[in-house]
Amino acid sequence: MARVVIIGGGPGGYEAASAAAQLGAEVTVVDSDGIGGSAVLTDCVPSKTLIATAEVMTEVEEAGELGVRLDDGDDDPANSVRVDLPVVNRRVKALAAAQGEGIERRLESDKVRVIAGRGRLDGPETVVVGDERLDADVILIATGARPRILRGSEPDGERILTWEQVYELSELPSRLIVVGSGVTGAEFASAYRALGSDVVLVSSRDRVLPGEDADAAAVLEDVFKRRGLTVLGKSRAESVRRQGDGVVVTLTDGRTVEGSHALLAVGSLPNTDDMNLVESGVSLTDGGFVQVDRVSRTTARGVYAAGDCTGVLMLASVAAMQGRIAMAHALGDAVAPLDQSTVSANVFTAPEIATVGLTQAVVDAGESTALAVKVPLSDNARAKMQGNRDGFIKLFCLPNTGIIVGGVVVAPRASELIHPISLAVGARLTVDQVAQSFTVYPSITGSIAEAARRLHLRN
Repeated sequence: MARVVIIGGGPGGYEAASAAAQLGAEVTVVDSDGIGGSAVLTDCVPSKTLIATAEVMTEVEEAGELGVRLDDGDDDPANSVRVDLPVVNRRVKALAAAQGEGIERRLESDKVRVIAGRGRLDGPETVVVGDERLDADVILIATGARPRILRGSEPDGERILTWEQVYELSELPSRLIVVGSGVTGAEFASAYRALGSDVVLVSSRDRVLPGEDADAAAVLEDVFKRRGLTVLGKSRAESVRRQGDGVVVTLTDGRTVEGSHALLAVGSLPNTDDMNLVESGVSLTDGGFVQVDRVSRTTARGVYAAGDCTGVLMLASVAAMQGRIAMAHALGDAVAPLDQSTVSANVFTAPEIATVGLTQAVVDAGESTALAVKVPLSDNARAKMQGNRDGFIKLFCLPNTGIIVGGVVVAPRASELIHPISLAVGARLTVDQVAQSFTVYPSITGSIAEAARRLHLRN
């Protein structure tokens, strides 16, 4: 029986543990932060639970257009509804804890041994946890990542916060300064504005979400400004400090921005320190991420890695897939290497931005000859009925063959709408095959079929 030791209990670790157990291995998980990892306990599950409340507030704010009125005499429903943040945060933490407990029960049923502690390598065949030495035929490193901190701007958990600390707030920030306009910064800026905070988003680039589709980012920035969210473009934060009952963010050009709270969203650092990795033959990048190939192998024989500690598309879904792929490869099961061109991702703002496959940036750079069509959400009958006008459906296909190679959805619940496009990309369906499939009328997915029909005419 193969002995598998997994360091880290996040999605890459617990999915790998279940996969290895099902393949007949003797599995041990070493975890110091709680089963579920940051994705379940402090990051993905908590943030999306908070955002679920923000989504309701957004719907309430825009309900007046649909003829919704409240009985308090105010014609604007948004003026009659408020958020009880302590209740929201209690719910967030309870759901995260329950999700973690569910994963623990799953590992227990798979007969996976869990050891609390921080593991390190002693060569490529041994993991050390405190005084215990675990011999292994296969080792998986799945230690995740932590929030990056601006030098001299250490979070205090009260006024200067990371995204892991916001759930301890007892009151809604009156003026929240979000430093960083990537996915995390944009999501929290969107959420807290919907919850009722005055929000300032400090972006070092010329637009929000610099790594996402430019058309999608432009829609979101327009929505932000219309909803009263202040975006400071081309503004890099130099420091964040407490000042009385608030904070002051100093920009590199000397300007200052004052607020009640500041949220640091300036990237992540891998949890690979003090693990004896390099000494055990595991190569790291200059940024400290574990180098892996498409089946999650490191440079040390028998040692694999998965999740955010690898820096490969830092998504919970990718971490889980990397973990499963690693165990399949290590234990001799059928395995398909990770194909990044089929990975779907979502930004949980309002509206959401979902993507899969080829990007507009690749096309614009001349690296692909793919054709693209964009159908505005404002043309969609169902969207009009729901009062949604911000967004679009975009499809990419190869010329001549018409094979769909990518897509972008900007809409409410885009995370659900991207799936048919993901299926098309993964199965290499053509625009004709998608166009000829029935969609419900009226539905947002009707615009996916419409985009496919328009690409047929261009192809």
